[in-house]
Amino acid sequence: MKQNILKIGILFFGFAFLTSNGVLAQERSQNRQKRKPPTFKELLKKMDANKDGKLSKKEIKGPLKDDFDKVDLNEDGFITEKEFAKAPKPERKKRSRDNN
Repeated sequence: MKQNILKIGILFFGFAFLTSNGVLAQERSQNRQKRKPPTFKELLKKMDANKDGKLSKKEIKGPLKDDFDKVDLNEDGFITEKEFAKAPKPERKKRSRDNN
């Protein structure tokens, strides 16, 4: 009797574990698909320290800082909304998937 209860318990927790992992993986996948690059207004809210409506290299953080010179088209040391709109879009990282 104790062995049957133990087997049922192990099967139950194993099933619950596998099911929860599948749900979590699906949620992560959906979150990745929903993620969009920030708009210029969102960047201003987060980074425009002096509230002048443009972003300087000192204010910028993250991947945009690495590509600052590519986005600052007139090379004045600031990124404006017009420059941001014309900026080359960053390439998405491609993932390799195992087909085995």
